[in-house]
Amino acid sequence: MALTLMKGSEAIAEAAIRAGCRYFFGYPITPQTEIPEYMSERMPEIGGCFLQAESEVGAINMVYGAAGTGERVLTSSSSPGVSLKQEGISYIAGAQLPCVIMNVMRGGPGLGSIQAGQGDYFQATKGGGHGDYHLVVFAPASVQESIDIMSVAFDTADKYQCPVMVVADGMICQMMEPVVLPEMKEYKVDLEKKPWAANGHGFSKPAGRSIINSMYITTEALSEHNEKLQAIYREIEANEVRFEAYNMENAEIIVTAFGTVARIAKSAIDDLKEEGVNIGMIRPITLWPFPYKELHDAAMAPGVKAVLDVELNAGQMLEDVKLAINGDKPVDFFGHYGSQMPTPEEIKEKLLSMREVL
Repeated sequence: MALTLMKGSEAIAEAAIRAGCRYFFGYPITPQTEIPEYMSERMPEIGGCFLQAESEVGAINMVYGAAGTGERVLTSSSSPGVSLKQEGISYIAGAQLPCVIMNVMRGGPGLGSIQAGQGDYFQATKGGGHGDYHLVVFAPASVQESIDIMSVAFDTADKYQCPVMVVADGMICQMMEPVVLPEMKEYKVDLEKKPWAANGHGFSKPAGRSIINSMYITTEALSEHNEKLQAIYREIEANEVRFEAYNMENAEIIVTAFGTVARIAKSAIDDLKEEGVNIGMIRPITLWPFPYKELHDAAMAPGVKAVLDVELNAGQMLEDVKLAINGDKPVDFFGHYGSQMPTPEEIKEKLLSMREVL
């Protein structure tokens, strides 16, 4: 398997193409502009469609239209741009359309910075737009994992007929790493598997038009529709939790972290292990569904005294960590704001200070 040195944003775009994506609609915003730039060159080469929309609002509604035909479609943006997409994302979730939304997170709130951030956790996992809906949310921690997740993201979107979001802090998209690219997947809409897709008179029997809609006039119809959505979300929670357990054997403290911050935490954990201090880590790969049970079970292991959540924000995933632990062990937090990445030395210092008082 040949290694290729690629920038994260370009590797993500190529991985989406190789997963069968042939439609991309987006708008430039740092630090993800290289994704649409790459797509603008590659899509014409493979017979796909690249279109730079007039705005993020326009882009997400183009996604709605393309997804309604059953095709694999991607949009990408960064934090403020994803905020503008929220109404359209809610419509897509309500209409039960599969698509993938890439959020390359930057510092906030407001315009913030163009550097890496993790302040969009609430936006991604708690809905973001209006109504009762969920996105499946993946959080890769490396360029290679970003590549691997793209195919999973499209498959998951198709399986549950829902929008999927991939969140990567800006550092992942701007760094270069050696990666292995997957083989090209020739994807063709199978109307037997997607009879809901709008394609003229469609595949439905008896023949008729497929209607893409998220509006239900009567309370009874809307209630029934929401019950259907919630049943799908319960199925996702039961089957799609993904996480990494690192150095958990005989761990005294468990670190929780995601994305690039988890890689920095690993460095601190490795350094402390050489000093005879054993720290474990649970890294959620799916931010939703969150690994509540898996984290609680890990924290209840003999010898584990506490949990430390580390994030590049004011403690957004911390709320889910505390829900998972449910008061059964102490939970502490270490975070940075303003795109200032925590260092391994800072995390080590925090862990050692916790260890002294436990």
